[in-house]
Amino acid sequence: MKQTNYILEILNSFKNKTHLSFHMPGHKNKGDFRMVFPNCPMDITELSYSDDLNCPTGAIKKAQQDLAEIVGAKRAYISTDGSTSGVMAMLYTMSKFGKKVIVARNSHKSVYNGCRLFNLEPVIVQGEEREGMLLPPNTEEVEKIFANDSTVAGILITSPDYYGNIAPLFNYSLICKRYKKILAVDGAHGAHLAFEDDRAGYAGVYADMWVDGAHKTLPTLTQGALICANTEGLFNYLEEALSIFRTTSPSYPIMASVEYGYKFLAENREAIWTVKFMVEDLKNTLTSLKFCTTKDWTKLVLDCKPLNISPNEIVLELEKRGIFVEMFNDRYILFYLSVKTTKSDFDALKLNLVLAITAKQGVNNFTEKLPFASADRTYSYLYAVNNYNFELVPLRFAEGRMSAENIGISPPCTPVVVAGEIISKQAIALLINAKNTFGVYEGKVKVIKR
Repeated sequence: MKQTNYILEILNSFKNKTHLSFHMPGHKNKGDFRMVFPNCPMDITELSYSDDLNCPTGAIKKAQQDLAEIVGAKRAYISTDGSTSGVMAMLYTMSKFGKKVIVARNSHKSVYNGCRLFNLEPVIVQGEEREGMLLPPNTEEVEKIFANDSTVAGILITSPDYYGNIAPLFNYSLICKRYKKILAVDGAHGAHLAFEDDRAGYAGVYADMWVDGAHKTLPTLTQGALICANTEGLFNYLEEALSIFRTTSPSYPIMASVEYGYKFLAENREAIWTVKFMVEDLKNTLTSLKFCTTKDWTKLVLDCKPLNISPNEIVLELEKRGIFVEMFNDRYILFYLSVKTTKSDFDALKLNLVLAITAKQGVNNFTEKLPFASADRTYSYLYAVNNYNFELVPLRFAEGRMSAENIGISPPCTPVVVAGEIISKQAIALLINAKNTFGVYEGKVKVIKR
């Protein structure tokens, strides 16, 4: 059955009609602006025909109801503020049920920022390391924390992560039900999993609430996201939080694209199998290369260690050939895929990846710096971020000092050093030459005064 894209339908029906705009936005859909941005007629505000995201009664309400049904949620809320607004909303909700929340060591910085805002102490659990990647936290450790600390509201877990590792959500859900705790999932990289057979690995099968970063893996505009919930006792808090964190001037094109992205895949599930086949074909063709094995086909991760070539060198060669990747670190290169990745895209990647590697064979400049390490933690996270007795010191001289702020690399926007941890030589080596960092101010970092 053909899906109706309610928001897009409204935008299309009015984009060619003219009216005098004595309302936002300021471009007024006129003159040079319209010539430069020809789709600006779709960029509207809350009008009598366009509905209101913060109090939906028309097209947006119908869209959200459809999306909830598609992903298997009792409630679904569109966001034009990316997954971060959903993470904030979930943590706000969890703060009503306890003083602490279990988080994985490699959580997105928005998780740590949310804990700071809502005075939630993150109980940081570091999973096992596998070839330079941190795996999701051990379920036995999660259960032990719940058993020994009644002030923990629940767990907020990232699944899948940037490398396609999917957390044991079924096991987490059993533990959370046993201890009456909340299971929240940052599914920023996993919206497409809602369309797998049996929705395998999808957060919505297990979680009390979750966020999908629709724009990451669906045909959706950047910043489009969906926040969902299945536990009635959380609805009011979640809606209250969204009224705080979502913009009051949402982008209608982004909203329309969120609805479109989910409904496109709902009608074209075979597109997933087409891309999966092409992924396997690439791997079977490039048998001399090592790609990481995960259950998430949208993350094609090349291991550069067997090549003895720095990922940076390969990425630069690829960019010379017009191919740009999602991210890379000192060991891996991440090629991010979607149902819109075509056969010609794969053919170009196969050819140019071989050429890029061949151009760098023999340089033997691979040096691995592990992105995470078990760090000494003397004081709590909240102690560190709320301590005004801090100073700025050059990063290169910060070894042995307690960080007063999260410090990391973007992407993947996960802290290399979490506030309250002691800065190690390894962390400095990883950060000092990183291109895009957070928590570093003109070469200096915040540390607690001695």
